[in-house]
Parts: sequence; structure tokens; C-alpha cells
Amino acid sequence: MVTAASTANLAIILIDARKGVLTQTRRHSKLASLVGIPHLIVAINKMDLADYSQETYERIKGEYLEFAAKVGIEDIRFIPLSALNGDMIVDRGDNLNWYDGPTLLEMLEVAPAAHTEHTEKFRFPVQYVCRPQDSANPELHDYRGFMGRVEAGSIKVGDAVTVLPSGRESTVKAVQLGGVDIGEAFCEQSITLLLADEIDTSRGDMIVKSNEVPAAVKQIEATVCWMAEAPMDRNRTYLIRHTTRDSKAKLAAIDHRLDVNTLEKVPAEKLAMNDIAQVTFKLAQPLFADPYLENRGTGAFIIIDESNNNTVGAGMIL
Repeated sequence: MVTAASTANLAIILIDARKGVLTQTRRHSKLASLVGIPHLIVAINKMDLADYSQETYERIKGEYLEFAAKVGIEDIRFIPLSALNGDMIVDRGDNLNWYDGPTLLEMLEVAPAAHTEHTEKFRFPVQYVCRPQDSANPELHDYRGFMGRVEAGSIKVGDAVTVLPSGRESTVKAVQLGGVDIGEAFCEQSITLLLADEIDTSRGDMIVKSNEVPAAVKQIEATVCWMAEAPMDRNRTYLIRHTTRDSKAKLAAIDHRLDVNTLEKVPAEKLAMNDIAQVTFKLAQPLFADPYLENRGTGAFIIIDESNNNTVGAGMIL
């Protein structure tokens, strides 16, 4: 679930009206909050098996709100429905007249899109340096484009930018998409940037706006979900892959492990498969990171086992 939900902007928590809020309900809600999903819809289903009782709906709603207040979940919308009969899915139906809110489809249609709710700082990890070779085309003799995906923010021709880790500054000469000048690019577009100055830049570097430079960090605190059968070993060196940049890392501390059933923070000496914990890593190379709650693209990373190149964990920077 952690992997699948990491790019979602809204989650639907499904509750059986006959059973109410279960341990699984609390677990999934906490995980959704943990991976930064900002909007939750709590769909209380099978209302047909609860005689479409408003009292049952209000009781479950109150129980969930009490839980949500304890774990810090804020943006929640509730809806009663019957998937079997189609009540409140697309059409309102005839059995829930006491509910005057929108249907599930109407909620989804007005939900805000990702990256639209607050201003994001421009982050452009360089994936590839494009130097096309065509001696017959004089326009390509000095062409040097930096290709990648805009992880956050926007960029346009003339903007002042800084290349990290060198710290050298330049301005954007062209923004291209598929070889065509587009003038301006936005989050999640895969583009090519051309700069006005010759700057030694390679894969793993990051281009940012000069007034939005992130700090270089060699120690990170993060929430980690461990995915490997072999437990996390304090004595081993792992590889942290953050955007297009890699750094060797050592586990400095396991601050606590989250018991997903009780939602309590418990001490831990190691992490087993599917464990979620707050940990501290020391890095061999600096990363240019943002807190995950501010920027998912530059706030997330994966942990790789160097011996077999398997992904063994995923992390969210605090």
C-alpha cells in the first residue's frame, strides 16, 4: 500500500456499515496520512445491510473523527452508500434521502489536482545530458541540453537558475519539449533545458531557481517502510537513491517503530519486512532534499541493497 499510495492525492477509506471502524480501517488511514495523501473520503458502505440507518452512519462517523483527531488527519469527507444498489455512487438513489451531501462521483470530480494547492519550489533533477552529433547541422555544434522531469514548480525562459552541487548560476536560454521550444514548463513535464552559460553538469545534479536553493544535507531523518525479507542491518552500507542522485548510507539510529495495529511508537533494534519506522541515515554524498510533506518528488527516496541491486525500502524525509 505504501508504494501504491505514494503518488496519490486522494484516498477512499471503505468501511462496512455493519462492522464500523476496525483495526484495518485505522491502519490504512494512518498509512494514507503517513505517505502524505492530503484528502480522505470515508465511504461507509453496505448501508442497505444496516437498513439505511442514519444513526449507524453518525455513530461510525463520530468514531472515525475521534480516531482521526488522535493521529492528526484533517481533511476528511464522509459519505454513506450502497455499492450493491448504487446509492450515492453516481446517482443519489431513493434510500438515503436524509443525506444531503454530494455523491461519491461528485466528490471525486471536484477534488483538487496534485500540485495545485500551494506554490512549489522548482526542482529539476538532471537525468541525461543531450549532446546530439550531426556535423551537417551547425545548430547542433554547441547544443547542450539537460533532460529530465520537472518534479515541482515551473520554469520559463529567462529565469535565473543554480546548478547543484556546483552552485554555479546561469539563466534559462530555452525550454524544449520533444525538440520544440515551449517557453515555459510545469510540474511533471519531461523537458530539455538549455542554459545561457557552459556549466559542467551531469546526471544526478539538480537545477533549481536561484532564489529557491535547498540545503545540502549529509544526514537525514526519515520514515522508512522496509520491504525486504532480510532485516535492516546496522552494520551494512546501503545505497540511497534520491531523484537521480545516489549516495551510500549507514543507518545511524532507529528512533522508533510504528505498530500499525495500535499506532503506538515502540523501540526497535531492527526492521523486519513491512515494518514502518523513523530512522536516521548518515550519507557519504550530500543530497538536496525537501521535507516529504512539502515536496513528494524531492522528499522521497528508495533504499537499495548494493549486493544484489534490489530495492529493500522506501523512505520519506521528515
